Amino acid sequence: MNVAATERGDVENALESTILAIRNRRVILDADLARAYGVTTKALNQAVKRNKARFPEDFAFRLTADEVSQTDKSRRAQAHDQTQKAVNRSQIVTGSAKHRDPRFAPIAFTERGVLMAANVLRSIRAIQMSIYVVRAFVRLRETAASNAMVLRRLAEIDSALLQHDAALRDIYRKLLPLVQPPPDSPKRRIGFHTDTG
Repeated sequence: MNVAATERGDVENALESTILAIRNRRVILDADLARAYGVTTKALNQAVKRNKARFPEDFAFRLTADEVSQTDKSRRAQAHDQTQKAVNRSQIVTGSAKHRDPRFAPIAFTERGVLMAANVLRSIRAIQMSIYVVRAFVRLRETAASNAMVLRRLAEIDSALLQHDAALRDIYRKLLPLVQPPPDSPKRRIGFHTDTG
């Protein structure tokens, strides 16, 4: 296997783990994007602020306090999982909320926002890394689409099985009287009998 392809896969996998689902969108937070682009979070956010017109709501948005709380919880869980795998803890801590000015909530970048951020930063590394980030977004989208397709197919199979079950139950009910032994015919009594007893 090609070494460059292996490194590219590692980079994309690392980036894929930083992509979150917020407001029913796949996003990457400013600290993670800045780290990928090789700039500080402050520099990235300043570039976004200077070019505000290039970042409409579907490109980038600031998180609410509740969203920040939820992402912090998920990041702590992710950090715990990664430390269990013996990952360098300093990689996890640098993007944490405790290193951020609490007055400013993180900015979440959608796939389009990631590309626009690379354009406004105008660095070679940002442009190179934006390709990896977009590939990570695309791979997640393809995975979600294939999962949805599998779930749809399972639902179809389940529906077909329910129909077959109903048909088999009906056949069983109709065949059951034919399979059971005939009822015992009344035994004829020997001798003279009157109808009264």
